[in-house]
Amino acid sequence: MSKVSPAAASWSIRAVRRATLALLVVVATGAASAQAATHTITIAGMTFDPATVRLAPGDRVVWLNRDLVPHTASARDGSFESGRIDPGQQWSLVFAAAGAIDYVCAYHPAMQGRLEVQ
Repeated sequence: MSKVSPAAASWSIRAVRRATLALLVVVATGAASAQAATHTITIAGMTFDPATVRLAPGDRVVWLNRDLVPHTASARDGSFESGRIDPGQQWSLVFAAAGAIDYVCAYHPAMQGRLEVQ
């Protein structure tokens, strides 16, 4: 059985510590960039603003009604339906799957928006 010199043992311990620290930094950085975001769509003046929102899977979208009348956020493909969002109220949803979703206000179909989950 061979003996390991104290200097070599010390170097090995330092190398393992450095590698562990580097791995922790990579994991922490990846976790921070993977956190979900919140996107707010303001409903005002009979429009959705912004009209198009690009988001990542896991992100939350909040529709905030700043208009004088009730509105909805209704997916054309039926994948979501907010129901009535009264003035001053909001509704939110988390989007898990990638894809493009066009939506309208069921009360005012000329009001249109698009979500691009990438």
